[in-house]
Amino acid sequence: GNIELDGRPLRGVRLDSYRRLLGVVEQDVFLFDGTIAENIGYANRHATVGELHHAANVANALEFIERLPNGFDTVIGERGVKLSGGQRQRIAIARAVLADPRILILDEATSNLDTESERLIQLSLEALMKNRTCFVIAHRLSTITHADKIVVIEHGQLTEEGDHEELMHANGRYREMVQLQVNMQRDLLPLVKSTPNSA
Repeated sequence: GNIELDGRPLRGVRLDSYRRLLGVVEQDVFLFDGTIAENIGYANRHATVGELHHAANVANALEFIERLPNGFDTVIGERGVKLSGGQRQRIAIARAVLADPRILILDEATSNLDTESERLIQLSLEALMKNRTCFVIAHRLSTITHADKIVVIEHGQLTEEGDHEELMHANGRYREMVQLQVNMQRDLLPLVKSTPNSA
């Protein structure tokens, strides 16, 4: 069989053209020792200041960037060490917004984040995913509940396929994982409420 992209066999698509169609946001964000503007602008070297600001705004990054002493000219260190995990992730999302890819791949993009960072990044991702084809690889299932199609893979085997509602009614492994995560969040709520300065 053939794998097709917009009706064209993938073998007939030039590799450099194909790469320009793709955007990736990973769990382990790649940032280099430069300014915030340079890191976001890496997706489009010809971007204007206005386009950089727009990308940061869509990614819910503009507010924290403007609070920094040097704003977009802040040097963030190798791998973004001067930023928090949530801030690094939002810079990566801003870069993807600026690239404006036709196909977006999100690989565990909300893993290992605190609750507030995850909430902001979830909002950023929802804005980024509009009007484009997205592949979302996730263990945190809140990321994928609005997906048109969800595929459950266990031990290298495709075990379930459908949208969120269909899989919840199927009473299989997906439903089991959703309920497990909901129960874990419920168990954590009393701990969060009893911890001073938890916000």
